[in-house]
Amino acid sequence: MLKTIINKASVNKKADILSGITVALALVPEAVAFAFVAGVEPLVGLYAAFIVGLTTSIIGGRPGMISGATGALAVVIVSLVSKHGVEYLFATVILMGIFQILAGILRLGKFIRLVPHPVMLGFVNGLAIVIFLAQMGQFKITNSDGSVQWMDGIELYTMLGLTFLTMFIIYIFPKFNKTIPAPLMGILITFIITITFGIDSPNVGDMASIAGGLPKFHIPMVDINLETLKIILPYAIILALIGLIESLLTLSLIDEITETKGNTSRECIGQGSANVITGFFGGMGGCAMIGQSMINIQSGGRSKLSGIVASLVLLFFILFASPLIEMIPLAALTGVMFMVVISTFAWSSIKILHRIPKIDAGLVLIVTVVTVFTDLAIAVIVGVILSALAFAWKNASEIWVEEVKDKNGTKIYLVHGILFFASVNKFRGLFNAKNDPDKIIIDFKFSRVADHSAIEVIDSIWEKYKKQGKAVQLRHLSKDCRHLLSKAGSDVKVMQDDPSYGIAMDYSKYYK
Repeated sequence: MLKTIINKASVNKKADILSGITVALALVPEAVAFAFVAGVEPLVGLYAAFIVGLTTSIIGGRPGMISGATGALAVVIVSLVSKHGVEYLFATVILMGIFQILAGILRLGKFIRLVPHPVMLGFVNGLAIVIFLAQMGQFKITNSDGSVQWMDGIELYTMLGLTFLTMFIIYIFPKFNKTIPAPLMGILITFIITITFGIDSPNVGDMASIAGGLPKFHIPMVDINLETLKIILPYAIILALIGLIESLLTLSLIDEITETKGNTSRECIGQGSANVITGFFGGMGGCAMIGQSMINIQSGGRSKLSGIVASLVLLFFILFASPLIEMIPLAALTGVMFMVVISTFAWSSIKILHRIPKIDAGLVLIVTVVTVFTDLAIAVIVGVILSALAFAWKNASEIWVEEVKDKNGTKIYLVHGILFFASVNKFRGLFNAKNDPDKIIIDFKFSRVADHSAIEVIDSIWEKYKKQGKAVQLRHLSKDCRHLLSKAGSDVKVMQDDPSYGIAMDYSKYYK
C-alpha cells in the first residue's frame, strides 16, 4: 500500500517530502506539550503523533491533512488520567477508535455538511486564537520552586528577536525560492544562527527529552468488566465526538483551500483505526491537527506522502536524532506557529461583519468565543444549534396566505412559505372557520409541506371547518403528503385532479 501511495503522490514529490520534514519538526514540541497537558509522559504524546499520523495518512480520506496528539483531546484526557491512571487512557482510546470506525461505516461524516459557513468562520478564527494563546507558554519560565513567570530582560528580547526572525524568513523566502518550504528554511536558519553565535535561548530539550525506542505492543492493564466500561465509556464518546468534529472541519477547510474533495467516511475510519492501534501501542490518541495541516499545505504538501514522511521522520527523531532536535530553539517553532495563526485567521470575516445578516455575524463571534473558552466540539455544536434555531425562527414568521375567490365564489387560501413545526401555530391562526363561506380551498402551490407537524395542523384545520358544517378541499398537495393523511385516517378531501409537484418531503418511509 505504501508503494501505491508514493506512486500516486503529487507530481512534486520533493515538495511533499520537504513539507513532511517541516511538519515533523513542528510536531515535536506540540506532542510533548499536549502530553504534559494530559498528565502523561512525553513519549505517550510522541508515539500518538507518530502512529496516528502514519495510519491516517495511509488509510484516511484527506491527502495532505496531518493528524496527531491534540490539545482538544488532552484537556479531556487529563481528568481520566488523574482519576484512574494511564492504563484506563489506553483502553479509552481503543474504544474511542471503535466508535469512530462505526461512524465511518454508517457514513455519519456527511453530517458535517450541516455546519453553516458562519460557524466555519468562527471555528477557524477561534482556532487561530487558541493556537496563538498556546504559544504564549513559550514566553514563560519555571523557577526552581515550581512557580511560573513571564520572561523579562535580555531573555525576553532574545526570544522575541528569534521568533520575529523566523517569521520574517518565512515571509520573505518564497520571493526568492519556492522549492524549499519557507517554514523549514526559517527553522534551519534560526537554528544555525543560535548555534553559530552561541545564543542562549530555550530549546526543545528544555521541555523534555524526546529520546526513546520503538513503540511496543501493550494490552491495557484494566479489568474487563462492566465497571471498567462505566468509567471509560463517557470519555470514549466525548473523545470520539471531539476528534471527529475537529478532523472533519479541518478536512472541509483543506478542501476549500486546495479546491479538492476529501472522503469524510473514509477519514472517520482512518481516524478510528489510528486510535485503536495507538491504544495498543501506548499512545494518547489523536485527531487532525489544523496547525500542522496548515503548515503542510502552505509548504506544498498535497498528497498522503507528506503525512507519511512527517510520521516517519518524527520516529527517526525519537530513535536517532533526539540530541540534535532537542537543540532547536523554541523561538523558531513559535515563529512558525505564529505564521500559521496569521494564515489561519479569516481576516475577511472582520470586514464583512457589518455587511452580513446580524444573526450570521453573531454566530461568527459566538463560535469564536466559545472555541477559545471551551473546545472546538462544543463551539461547533452550539453554532449549529443556534443556526438551526435562527433558520426555524425566520421561516416560521414568513408563512402567510393570500385570499382570493374563483368564478364560483369559492374562497381560496393561497399559502406562501414553508409549513413545518415552527410555523404551524401561525398557520393555524390564518384561517377563520366561523366566518368563512361553506366551502373553501387551501392551495399549497406556493408552499412546502415539510414535516409531520404540518400534516397534523392541516388535519386539525379541516376538523375545525367540519365542526362548522363547512367543506374544505386541498389543492396542489403532493402525493406523499396525501399518502400520510390517508395513513393517519384523515377524511380531508384532496382534489383528485391535483398534479404531483413533489413539494413535500417524503416522510412516508417512517410510517411503514
